[in-house]
Amino acid sequence: MSQTAQPARIAPDRLPRPFDREAADRLVQQMTEGDAAARAVAADPGGAALLAALGGNSPYLSDLALREPQALLRLLERGPDEAFDLAMTPLRHADPGATREAVGAMLRQVKRQAALIVAAADIAGLWPLDRVTGALSDLADGSIDFACAHLLLAAAERGELRIARPSKGAHPDPKAVGKGSGLIVLGMGKLGGRELNYSSDVDLMVLYDPSAAAYHSDRAGASYVRLARDLVRLLEERTAEGYVFRTDLRLRPDPAATPLAVSVNAAIVYYESMGQNWERAAMIKARPVAGDRALGEGFLREIRPFVWRRHLDFAAVSDIHSIKRQIHVHKGARGAGASIALAGHNVKLGRGGIREIEFTAQVLQLIWGGRDPGLRDPTTLGALVALAGAGRLDRRAAADLADAYVFLRDVEHRLQMVADRQTHQLPADEAGLARIAAFMGFASLDAFSAAFMAHLARVERHYESFFETAPPLSVEGAEGGTGNLVFTGVEDDPGTVATLKRLGFADPPSVCAMVRGWHHGRPRATRSERARELLTALMPSLLAAFGRQPNPDQALSRFDSILTRLPAGVQILSLLHRNPALLDRIAGILGAAPQLAEHLARNPAALDGLLAGGLSPAEADPAAGLPALVKDARHIEEAMEAARRIATARKFEIDAAALEGTLDADTAGELRADLADAAVAALLPRITADFAERYGRVPGGALAVLAMGKLGSREMLPGSDLDLVLLYEHDPEAAGSEGGRRSLAPSEYFIRLAPQVVSVITAPGAEGRLWEVDMRLRPSGNKGPVAVSLAAFERYHMTEAWTWERMALTRARPIAGPPAMRRRIAEVLRAALTRPGVAEAAVTDAVAMRSRMLRDLPPDGPWDLKAMPGGLVEVEFIAQALQLRHAAENPRVLATTTRVALARLREAGVLPAGEAEALIRADRLWRTVIGLIRLTHGRLRDPALPAPTVAALLRAAVPLLPAPAVDLPGFRTQMAEVAGEVRAIFERRLGSLRAGASE
Repeated sequence: MSQTAQPARIAPDRLPRPFDREAADRLVQQMTEGDAAARAVAADPGGAALLAALGGNSPYLSDLALREPQALLRLLERGPDEAFDLAMTPLRHADPGATREAVGAMLRQVKRQAALIVAAADIAGLWPLDRVTGALSDLADGSIDFACAHLLLAAAERGELRIARPSKGAHPDPKAVGKGSGLIVLGMGKLGGRELNYSSDVDLMVLYDPSAAAYHSDRAGASYVRLARDLVRLLEERTAEGYVFRTDLRLRPDPAATPLAVSVNAAIVYYESMGQNWERAAMIKARPVAGDRALGEGFLREIRPFVWRRHLDFAAVSDIHSIKRQIHVHKGARGAGASIALAGHNVKLGRGGIREIEFTAQVLQLIWGGRDPGLRDPTTLGALVALAGAGRLDRRAAADLADAYVFLRDVEHRLQMVADRQTHQLPADEAGLARIAAFMGFASLDAFSAAFMAHLARVERHYESFFETAPPLSVEGAEGGTGNLVFTGVEDDPGTVATLKRLGFADPPSVCAMVRGWHHGRPRATRSERARELLTALMPSLLAAFGRQPNPDQALSRFDSILTRLPAGVQILSLLHRNPALLDRIAGILGAAPQLAEHLARNPAALDGLLAGGLSPAEADPAAGLPALVKDARHIEEAMEAARRIATARKFEIDAAALEGTLDADTAGELRADLADAAVAALLPRITADFAERYGRVPGGALAVLAMGKLGSREMLPGSDLDLVLLYEHDPEAAGSEGGRRSLAPSEYFIRLAPQVVSVITAPGAEGRLWEVDMRLRPSGNKGPVAVSLAAFERYHMTEAWTWERMALTRARPIAGPPAMRRRIAEVLRAALTRPGVAEAAVTDAVAMRSRMLRDLPPDGPWDLKAMPGGLVEVEFIAQALQLRHAAENPRVLATTTRVALARLREAGVLPAGEAEALIRADRLWRTVIGLIRLTHGRLRDPALPAPTVAALLRAAVPLLPAPAVDLPGFRTQMAEVAGEVRAIFERRLGSLRAGASE
């Protein structure tokens, strides 16, 4: 024994009793039969007692004792300090330029010996907690520093970095190798605070200065990323000799979007622009542990204003505390009578645990540390002392928290020593708990439980007192109860994954990654500190709202698309936070209607309409503001953009209200048509004026727009085209246009002007198109000119038109053009529909046409309610054919809207009241179902429907069905009855369809 050595004085009565006496005796026996060092340890009374404590409580430490008996012998002969120093000697004197295999073997041996000495000194009570965690941190520091020196020398050998090489024959000092290397390795978390756990990961942040040592600064990143990857591999690689340390690099800036090594400048920009409060808390403990330490200290000085605010930072309280509030149910689970179960309790994250002590210290440090540098101690115990000394924390509270911290860290170490597992959770079984109680030195499990619960209760009392005003951030699960929601940090919290699963999410890890991206400011909308604070507060209700959707993952992904496209998020997040009903509304739309969701994702500005409340049935003018904006536009492109912006927003609002059931199919159809009317009417004068600048005007000339189809009948469905006919007239004596740069003949003038109208309506822009246009209902169909003279139109419909064209004419109405011309068009329409001779062929032709459609154009799937037998087409044919049949004798039966025409046919005695009401109900039912399916699915061929669509259909169709339907099969049965009734009325009033045509 050395003359200066101080042998370890191990008192057997201070050692924990062996829980497993047989395992304890077995270890002592194996050591007695071992080599000289092992026999010497077993022969020492203190050594034998220590072996019994190790063998009876920790299989892992028993294995280390058998493999490294000389380390225990040094501890007995020289004391723990010198023994630990000797174990660390290779890290100071070995050659970092050795082979990778040799370096790895040396590091693993140092880890085994040092870890055994630290554990023995801890269990025997030779070292206090801060010396234990400090030694473990020194072991990590030395290992990482040596590993980095080895990797830097290897990079220099490859010609990637300029590293100072040692003189020939000398082993380079690892710290000297790191100087000027441009590499910064920061220790974070427990390592940074020199509070490393016995079986802890080491949290590292790898940074680099590309101009410091790289030969090519533009390619430096790849070299340092490779070095970081090799560092992780070298430390984590497991062999028969064990491993060095598990390593975590995820505390670097925005880990999901950045490489393993980040440049210093990029890190500074990140922290200055997007750094979060939890990252400020993490940076309290950051310190250089390897590489160029001076460069690392310079980086920490550079970001000091980010961590330590000059003003009193009370705003950090709620944000930092939100991390803890999300870890477990805080207020919800801490009500009167709420108890903590010993079995399975997490000593780190659970109530009254280590994290609550750490957060209390860190939050107070962030609040006051900007003004008082004395409060910036990176250790938890040091911070508690400093805060109490400065009067920022009650001394009794500080003492209670410090005592609990030491006790709980001891428990944590014993849990990890059993099998070298990174665990913080007490066993769930009584035998496991009894083992930990024995390992902690307690005579019984009851005594351990009493001490453990007393510490938790004191921590919980002080923690709740400090955060008593904080609102809860727990979330109600789909199966009742509350659950974790942790998205800060870098890894998925198991409790959060379980909560998301309960809420209905199929892929919780993907949800966690998405939400972490929001918190990291990846979308521009969440880059401000205020936006992220709002997001934190909003998260429980947001996830609960999306969890109620039929496909929560998909709906939340659509919300992510919206968030990604928003230029800023504070306003919308504030409104959502204050208005949960609005959040439910957005979640419902994103969950039920893919087309509306896609529109929202492409046009986040459409949220404005929802935020303003949207349209109601009493909305008088869906195009409010559109005519004025179009009129005031400086040029035609600005007018088009204004029209697109308002029309796109209004269409979305109408569709959303229809989906939610606040607008029925009749009102929604009218509002859509009114919007189109207003847009076309407002744009037509601007289009003609723009055209006139080039080609002048035709004397007495005018262009008008005639609406046909669903626009004409004001029954527009979601996504309906505009069926248009463009009509013109002019002075018969006009030879050509006048006043422009070029004159055109009258017919050519309007034939060129008409496509301009269509182009303006259909041209794509930032907001999409106004509408698609269908002009096949003009007299010449698709083959003739786009514009038709009013005279030619009148002549055609008075003498040449087919019955189907006259049927279509029943829904025609002029919507744009000079008022006098529109009146003339209305007169032409009336004359064409009431002309003698039309009635004779109307009914017969309608039946023949429907028969051909059933034969040649069968329904496209089970939800093609327009073309199916008894569907919408047959309701419309009944109304249109009967109007043509009776209009000459009673023009009052004419009406462009189907339900109005049916009502007038009833009033005229053409249709019995019961049949008219049945047809009106069917018309409304078919349009309601078609509209909802278009909103939720578009074209659908599958008979099955998702639950939200079924619910929406059942809700909307209640007053339209013969009897209530409670499910989809019942609903389809009811629809079949309605279709059968329509078919019966069709054949009764118009005539029998050919046998087989409906099959």
